[in-house]
Amino acid sequence: MEKSLTDLEIIKAAIEKPFTKIQAGAMNPLALAYIGDGIFSDAVRKYLIGCGHQNVNFMTKTSVKYVRASAQSLVIHTLIPELTEEEHRIVKRGRNTSSQVPKNAKASDYRYATGFEALIGYLHLSGASSRLEQLLLKSIDIINQQLDSKK
Repeated sequence: MEKSLTDLEIIKAAIEKPFTKIQAGAMNPLALAYIGDGIFSDAVRKYLIGCGHQNVNFMTKTSVKYVRASAQSLVIHTLIPELTEEEHRIVKRGRNTSSQVPKNAKASDYRYATGFEALIGYLHLSGASSRLEQLLLKSIDIINQQLDSKK
């Protein structure tokens, strides 16, 4: 009989060893988007703290401008020409996945945002940390440019 892993062993393996690209690429796109949402939100929060902000209320309100569907849709539309074939495939899978669109988001923005989050999740889980970092930096820069243009 095969021994099952304990919760601690599962957590340790998930933290220490990324999935292969094949394993990550075969995952449900909504699962990839789930982890990608957390990774992108974490990056935005670290960015805001790194800018010297200390007021939690301000940071919470500001972070919404980065993580909302319309901002992520803008990001992925801007990044598409720079994506590899494999990355573009992940975005398409995430974009085409059926899910409930929140009332405060346009369906097309939400679909592309899901594709963006799936890509972030895929890069994180497959251990492509340098590519992930590169796209996170570009993403925040794209949103900053949009926010600056609205001032």
